[in-house]
Amino acid sequence: MNLGVIFVSELVGTAMLLLLGCGVVANVALAKTKGNGGGFLLVNFGWGLAVFAGVIVSVVSGAHINPAVTLGLAANILGKGGTEFVEGIPIDAASIFTYIGAQLLGAIIGAVAAWLAYKQHFDDEPEPALKLAVFSTGPAIRSYAWNLVTEIIGTFVLVFVVIGFGVWGDPDTVTPAGLGPLGALPVALLVVGIGASLGGPTGYAINPARDLGPRIAHAFLPIKGKGASDWGYSWVPVVGPIIGGLLAGWLWIPLGDMVSAAMG
Repeated sequence: MNLGVIFVSELVGTAMLLLLGCGVVANVALAKTKGNGGGFLLVNFGWGLAVFAGVIVSVVSGAHINPAVTLGLAANILGKGGTEFVEGIPIDAASIFTYIGAQLLGAIIGAVAAWLAYKQHFDDEPEPALKLAVFSTGPAIRSYAWNLVTEIIGTFVLVFVVIGFGVWGDPDTVTPAGLGPLGALPVALLVVGIGASLGGPTGYAINPARDLGPRIAHAFLPIKGKGASDWGYSWVPVVGPIIGGLLAGWLWIPLGDMVSAAMG
């Protein structure tokens, strides 16, 4: 395993995630689509299945496809005395930047592909806010502090449960390897649940690359009639998920020891 393989795997997985994730929002939000008005629950299931697809195609790298997962796993593994994300890939600045760089670039590529798929509908949609909503999240009630809290909580649940899957699945090591070995379906269902339960206030970015990458794409794409990219809010779905992911990773350090002791 080398960093080039990690980069390609995470890029492809995150691109798939954003192609299908932005795609379901476009289908629900944009004018004259077959799914127009399908509602938030359809968006929840669409994003869950997008995660399923992204995990499946990036299993070789551990299928992080999310900087918050990468950082949460790094915090957890290092805190328990581990040294590698996957075999042959040490946890260091180079590997972390490789994971996150690939995720961000993949997110941009996936968002651009979704725009191409719905190009005519973007052209026919009169509301700039709906066009932006395809690419990035925004709060139902704008309050940066509380929006940040929501993103921290949502991402904490994601990373905490993902690491928990790994703990219970491998009680001898209590060391998560990433999303891939866990099986994609439980993670997909988890994302559906987070969206349905915690997605209302902010649209549940729970992934810095998922929001920042498409927001960058929105800024540079020649989208007919688009408005601003709402950069004033853009830090919330980046900082919140990072905090939530790190907290989840750190909390599993003592909990993992307790699980190991309880299971003998």
